[in-house]
Amino acid sequence: MLEATNSQTETSGSAAPVNAALAAEAKIARIAVTVFPLLVVLAGVLGFLLPEMFKPMGVAVPYLLGVIMFCMGLTLTPPDFASVARRPWAVALGIVAHYVIMPGAGWLIAVLLQLPPELAVGLILVGCAPSGTASNVMAFLAKGDVALSVAVASVSTLIAPIVTPAITLLLAGSFLHIDAGAMVLDIVKTVLLPVIAGLLARLFLSKLVAKVLPALPWASAVVISLIVAIVVAGSASKIVAAGAIVFLAVVLHNGFGLGLGYLAGKLGRLDDKARRALAFEVGMQNSGLAATLATAHFSPLAALPSAVFSLWHNISGAIVAAWLARRPLKD
Repeated sequence: MLEATNSQTETSGSAAPVNAALAAEAKIARIAVTVFPLLVVLAGVLGFLLPEMFKPMGVAVPYLLGVIMFCMGLTLTPPDFASVARRPWAVALGIVAHYVIMPGAGWLIAVLLQLPPELAVGLILVGCAPSGTASNVMAFLAKGDVALSVAVASVSTLIAPIVTPAITLLLAGSFLHIDAGAMVLDIVKTVLLPVIAGLLARLFLSKLVAKVLPALPWASAVVISLIVAIVVAGSASKIVAAGAIVFLAVVLHNGFGLGLGYLAGKLGRLDDKARRALAFEVGMQNSGLAATLATAHFSPLAALPSAVFSLWHNISGAIVAAWLARRPLKD
């Protein structure tokens, strides 16, 4: 997650960097969103071509996700949570939009495309996941409200142990059996506890953490790519038959999220910077968590929508962010 951008976006009418440090951070962010999709594509190809190499690593997926969430916790600071208290309406709107639009869109697309039960549950599960770890980077590049983006992402992650299983049970229970209780425990272990551990490390080991912060985006990118390779390897034999329909479903799902997220901000009378932030907070999902839960509770095939989403939402996010960055802020 980006740092040092909150004060900038709150005091400046533009998200353009105003000092050398922010200029360097912006450059790193642009490189990351360019390289990250390429890493995911490469990982997916390797998982498909060499499934026997990655399949045995399936048991490590929850631990890999824990690493990603620990890195997320390391980037959080008290001001990130203070911004929730300063703008409760905007944050609440982002949370509600995120957990209404994406789960609902996932269910609707699964029904309209008549997806097989495993793929339907996998797509709905992606929609029920918290915000993606790269969403605030995209908000920064789009000249959006980074402080709001970080706040929504943080809160959506912290409440995920309760909200994600509940909505998954509600919308996907008709497709497959959902063990919501076991899902709660898995999310607590793989998401909540690592995030809290990272936050505590940031508070008590600040000097050490400061030295490793620049490497965190790359560490997360590599680990997410490895998760994608493992998930693809697990369903490699079925990808040829299911790949096209899954890709269509994911593109529609992500598109609904980006567009309706921006619209939710507009209907909520938020300014243009906040609308841009909500577009990414709604449209980008923690697909690593969805893949982990799908693999643990259903099957590798159910995790396929998560793997495809992990690739596509970073590509589409980068494209939309670049397009918005070239458009003047309306206010």
